[in-house]
Amino acid sequence: MDRLTALSVFARVVEDGGFSAAARRLGMSVTMVSNHVRALEDRLGARLLNRTTRKVSLTEIGRAYYQRASQILADLEDADGMAGALQSKPRGTLRLHATTPMVRFLAPVIAEFLTLYPEVSVDLAIGERMIDMVEEGYDLAFRTFSPPDTSLIVRRLAPWHHIPCCSPGYIATHGAPRHPSDLTRHNCLRYTYYPYGNDWRFSDPDGTPIPVRVDGNMVTTSPEAIRHLALAGNGMYLAPSFLVADDLAAGRLVRVLEDYATVEFAISALYLDRHYLAAKIRSFIDLISERFAEERKKHLF
Repeated sequence: MDRLTALSVFARVVEDGGFSAAARRLGMSVTMVSNHVRALEDRLGARLLNRTTRKVSLTEIGRAYYQRASQILADLEDADGMAGALQSKPRGTLRLHATTPMVRFLAPVIAEFLTLYPEVSVDLAIGERMIDMVEEGYDLAFRTFSPPDTSLIVRRLAPWHHIPCCSPGYIATHGAPRHPSDLTRHNCLRYTYYPYGNDWRFSDPDGTPIPVRVDGNMVTTSPEAIRHLALAGNGMYLAPSFLVADDLAAGRLVRVLEDYATVEFAISALYLDRHYLAAKIRSFIDLISERFAEERKKHLF
């Protein structure tokens, strides 16, 4: 028989003063109650209860065992209550991991989240590397490129695409490309984690793919570093739309190859399981999904 059930039945017999009373409280037959207690005694190799036709009393071993067993059952009930509270109300520490470009979107959402849920604290780590969420204990990860093969749940937050661009000064010196193949004659600033490596991918107005092998004097894991180099006139930049929207609007960067589409990607939230999500995780996903929906209405992506 189940050890925990047997332990609970034994404690109920002691607290209710007999097998019949315990059976009524537990909704079991008296025989079943007796079988659970006997199974526990057989496992321990010791008698826990003295049984007479009129009453049940604890043996010396039974009294010591009951004291420890009742504490274990109380601790278990507390643990169940704590788990239920964490499941129903956001509290505890929320561990997040995000790539650098996500910080500008995450920071205001985190501030709002902490105001809404004062019993939650946030531990945010930033980096471009792929992480092991189970091994490293993260609740949520945010990526601008979804991993191609993953056992994680991927919640799509917003689509985005690259914008080929450069500074007005770069165009004044080197001219603007008219066709993607022209990029082979330009200094192309490259992002290490671009999914297709040095092959920048475009498609023409008919949808025909146009991959272009590019080269340049800078490759980095930092999207911000590439942006600053592009602003300084150092080369062509395949820029995330959400990262350079303000620069394009202000004229600090100029879009090129407007007749050619780039690959669409998505900003996504990654987490471990769609079932039994803790309230802190579920609430943060809901909030950031709402805020990204608002950003999409601004045509940022």
